[in-house]
Amino acid sequence: MKTVSNYDKYPYIRVSDRSADCLTGWPAVTQEIERKVKQLNRPVVTVVVECYQGVHEKEIVTALTKQFPGSKVILSREYMLSADTINAFFQPDITDDELFGFLTRHTIDRFFDTWQTAGVRARIRAQQKGVAMVVGTGAAHLWPDADILVYADMARREIRQRFSRNEVSNLGVKNETERASLQYKRAFFVDWRICDRVKKDLMNRWDYVLDTNQAGQPRMITRAQFGEGVAAAVRRPFRVVPFFDPGPWGGQWLKEVCDLDRDAPNFAWGFDCVPEENSLLFGFGDERFKLPAIDLVFARPEELLGLPVYGRFGAEFPIRFDFLDTMQGGNLSLQVHPLTEYMQEKFGLHYTQDESYYLLETGDGACVYLGLKDGTVPGEMIRSLREARKSGTFDAERFVGKYPVKKHDHVLIPAGTVHCSGANSVVLEISATPFLFTFKLWDWGRPGLDGRPRPINIRHGAEVIRWNRTEAWVRREVLNRVENIAEGDGWTEERTGLHECEFIETRRHRFTRPVTHRTDGSVNVLNLVEGREAVVESPGQAFEPFVVHYAETFIVPAAVGEYTIRPCGESEGKECVTLKAFVRHHA
Repeated sequence: MKTVSNYDKYPYIRVSDRSADCLTGWPAVTQEIERKVKQLNRPVVTVVVECYQGVHEKEIVTALTKQFPGSKVILSREYMLSADTINAFFQPDITDDELFGFLTRHTIDRFFDTWQTAGVRARIRAQQKGVAMVVGTGAAHLWPDADILVYADMARREIRQRFSRNEVSNLGVKNETERASLQYKRAFFVDWRICDRVKKDLMNRWDYVLDTNQAGQPRMITRAQFGEGVAAAVRRPFRVVPFFDPGPWGGQWLKEVCDLDRDAPNFAWGFDCVPEENSLLFGFGDERFKLPAIDLVFARPEELLGLPVYGRFGAEFPIRFDFLDTMQGGNLSLQVHPLTEYMQEKFGLHYTQDESYYLLETGDGACVYLGLKDGTVPGEMIRSLREARKSGTFDAERFVGKYPVKKHDHVLIPAGTVHCSGANSVVLEISATPFLFTFKLWDWGRPGLDGRPRPINIRHGAEVIRWNRTEAWVRREVLNRVENIAEGDGWTEERTGLHECEFIETRRHRFTRPVTHRTDGSVNVLNLVEGREAVVESPGQAFEPFVVHYAETFIVPAAVGEYTIRPCGESEGKECVTLKAFVRHHA
């Protein structure tokens, strides 16, 4: 890089200027709960701490018993069904597959013994005085009539880290030592779906929200402060907190552009806008309160997503932006994504991972593998892929099209299209959200970072490959389908995709002067793909000017309506470029 990175790794939404509005540390947290208990002035007060999967429940119990000596804490997990019963019941959703399960339709009550639940409730009702406390996942199910309800939240990124450190189990079982990838799969298909249903049910009733992401250093805010935070977020542009992971094909570009650890071997992924996994930071003076970004989707779906998008997808954020860095690295795995019908039947999702590659940067020999060569015989290619698992070699260029790419090219990849990015490029991947569903066909004979072979899914892949997507189709349908839409004083707007099979639309704006955007009923997701910095502003001063830097992804809620973007700072008077994605619909 020629300049120092200005990429912000810890963006936050300012809620108030008072640090004291966010209680920090267990003494402050438990003293506030005790203050609330005394304020209620009742013979018996029930305190329920409902926990997301992955929260360190023991830490909460230790803090509460220290503040309330002599009080009995009821742990929800002690009243769950046996691990064998839970495993047997959820096996159709967990499955024996290495990567994939079925999104569970069940709810938290399926973990609990009916008779023991009734017994706990009877014990609490019979208590004559003092504080009755119930802690854990499902605590609010055991005692739904809490006098004080605390929700202990946890970002999925931190849960995954705890899985990798063998610190936490999945719901209702003791499997800390199980392989982290299997714990993650089970959480994705079962635990998190059930916990999300509990969370949505409790949002309008909880008294406090507890940030438990940093072990030993909790932070707590009130329901009113949580409400102020989500209300502030949907009235202005904002960013989620990015995170970055290494990979067997990872490159070196993200280290420099995003100011990451220079001693790390590589960074393959940059998750810059995946609200199911990313976090939000709320700012209270100098304090930062972390919560899962999905909480905003659950709390304010209409304002954030727009009514047409909410009506189509429900409380889900359907657009995903992330980086794939192969600069001085290797090829991504050759892969294909399932068709929508296949997703519905096999995995329980109602839409699939249509996607595209926008080339942020390219080096020598940069290319994409895309679609099939003319004359490819399906049975022959599948047979060669299966043989490659034993031989360790597969002639990809015999079967798959290979196309050179340059900076600012846009490659569209509707589900069913065989594809991967080659070495020496940086891709801004724009896709629908179901990011777990990649069927790897060939991984160039290399192991994963754990030394194990990465799972290959030829059986699934063979079912969904669209064999008619050969070279003529690729050139006609999905390579640089750029169309000029509009232009004005100092700006041009181009449509760059996506394919008609995909529900996401993308627009590229090149500008040296302010350019006006309108959300038109859909959440907008943008990235500054060229230029040092730009500023997003409200023509009616509805929000404070919001500065974005090169490669930063930002979200503009549907409720914002009209906004402008112009170069600022070091980019003043120079051309900047944004890429914007939104959901196609009829306004």
